[in-house]
Amino acid sequence: MEIHELEGLAHAVADGRMSPEELVHQVRVDAVTDLEYACVDNQRGVRTGVSEVIYGAGKTPEQIAGIVSAMLAVGQERVLITRLDAQKAERLRGLGCGFSYHQGARAGVVGELPEPNGNGEVLIITAGTSDIPVAEEAALTARFLGNRVRVVHDAGVAGIHRLLSHGEDISGAQVIIAIAGMEGALPSVVAGLASCPVIAVPTSVGYGANLGGVTALLAMVNSCASGVSVVNIDNGFGAAYQASLINHLSSGEA
Repeated sequence: MEIHELEGLAHAVADGRMSPEELVHQVRVDAVTDLEYACVDNQRGVRTGVSEVIYGAGKTPEQIAGIVSAMLAVGQERVLITRLDAQKAERLRGLGCGFSYHQGARAGVVGELPEPNGNGEVLIITAGTSDIPVAEEAALTARFLGNRVRVVHDAGVAGIHRLLSHGEDISGAQVIIAIAGMEGALPSVVAGLASCPVIAVPTSVGYGANLGGVTALLAMVNSCASGVSVVNIDNGFGAAYQASLINHLSSGEA
């Protein structure tokens, strides 16, 4: 259940189509679905504005199908399954679970993506082509969460003119996700050009001293540019979730 669904139930009470007792019962009953191997949090959307997302790695197709079924049973309109490889996706489809598979993002979506309702645009910039898989995860997640997204690829600092040619995109963004491996310099440069928050995503792309993304992570954490926050290595989902929260913030004005 998400916030708009709870609002619908509240209107039903106000209109006399549902009693207050029925509302309380429905909310209580739907709070958790215990599947033994998973305890599905049906009220996360009410508390946080975003319903539970399934992390596909480490779960069997049968477990994923069961969790999806439990979510749909309580009225969740759409479900995002992250870190879902192609082989597991095929097995999941064979179990009768209906979803669209986004191979580049390594993710599945049950239901339709929503219309964007954020305040502005989420701009995703990658340093190199090798960072695209992380960017694909970020872009799909951001769109799943109701954001308008623009993606710019291969604009790393090794050819700074490539980045500077996107100055208009940078200045017009509400929030920017900057994705880079190697030495992880891109977010610092982007933050020096942008007037909005920049979320840095280190990737595991690079030669030996990149240390699987640790070098980029430490570089981003130590950024001298203001306004840079950092998520974990290869965590396009986490970056997009944070970007969506920023893009949906209310101004507080009447």
